[in-house]
Amino acid sequence: MDVTPGILEKIIPRLQSMRDRFDELSGKMASPEIARSPDLYRKLAMDQAELAPVVELYDQWKRLRKEQEELDLIRDDPQMAELVSGEDRRLREVLEGTELRLVDAILPKDQRDERNLFIEIRAGAGGEEAALFAAELGRMYLRFVERQGFRAEVMESNETDIGGSKEFIIYVQGRNAFSRLKYESGVHRVQRVPVTEAGGRIHTSTVTVAILPEASEVEVDIEQKDLRIDTFCSSGAGGQSVNTTYSAVRITHIPSGIVVSCQDERSQLKNRTKAMSVLRSRLLEQEVSRQNQEIASQRKTLVGSGDRSERIRTYNFPQNRVTDHRIGLTLYQLDRVMEGELEPLVDALRAHDRAEEIKNIS
Repeated sequence: MDVTPGILEKIIPRLQSMRDRFDELSGKMASPEIARSPDLYRKLAMDQAELAPVVELYDQWKRLRKEQEELDLIRDDPQMAELVSGEDRRLREVLEGTELRLVDAILPKDQRDERNLFIEIRAGAGGEEAALFAAELGRMYLRFVERQGFRAEVMESNETDIGGSKEFIIYVQGRNAFSRLKYESGVHRVQRVPVTEAGGRIHTSTVTVAILPEASEVEVDIEQKDLRIDTFCSSGAGGQSVNTTYSAVRITHIPSGIVVSCQDERSQLKNRTKAMSVLRSRLLEQEVSRQNQEIASQRKTLVGSGDRSERIRTYNFPQNRVTDHRIGLTLYQLDRVMEGELEPLVDALRAHDRAEEIKNIS
């Protein structure tokens, strides 16, 4: 996303106010009265440290703007124009990058961005074809996660007889993991000729994806009396038993009706721990979703809303096309996307979300 002069004009007054506040704090901290009060000095120092990264960026931007203005004066001289052209390109690139960082710094932060997360993929309309695509989406996300340098663990894969998956749950660990995947929540639609179709007709199926930031025990208080915990034997595709001990765990949260199961570990304790982690994250998402509806029920864009009731993306295999309907982006590189190259979509969604937030800057 390019930073237009209009956007900069909107944020510069706020940046200057932060710079003035930073200087004010410096003055107070230098006074003898404050020096005699360690607690007050520490509080002022913390306030200043919070402002410091943005103020440093703002000062850097002002220095770069001054350099550009000086370069513009030299470029007006025909004899100097060719000499400064290379420096001018470099300076403009650095200035553009600094402006983007300034915009990021001034926008409100999503406190969930740095968290680990769960990717929950479920087959929707379309029977076996939907289950096959659910499994393919699971592999797509695993490849993307690997490309990002994150760690991934398949927690649940309820497989069908022909290699599909009715449910596919992945646990992802990594710095800023949620920020890279949070826009994937929604209904994903696939258009192609299923392997089970003898007549060569294109079918449309759907898969739902939920991206859940990992919740801590402090954020979600779950009382033991609200839980029903069942154990059963782990099973593979088609119900085939793969573990004769009762190590698989199913947890039902009675007040909400949420059911979570985990059977990927041989230890019942480990499966129970993982299932509780998923349950906490689902309950947190439920509460955040309720709050978001109350605060922003009229929000026009679905980007980042986590609304899974809407179709967000279509994967058209005959045309090698993927379309994200929230931002009207179409790419004719579906084959690469399915190999985990999601960066063009993720970056475009993030830029769109940022542009929407900038509109609300007062």
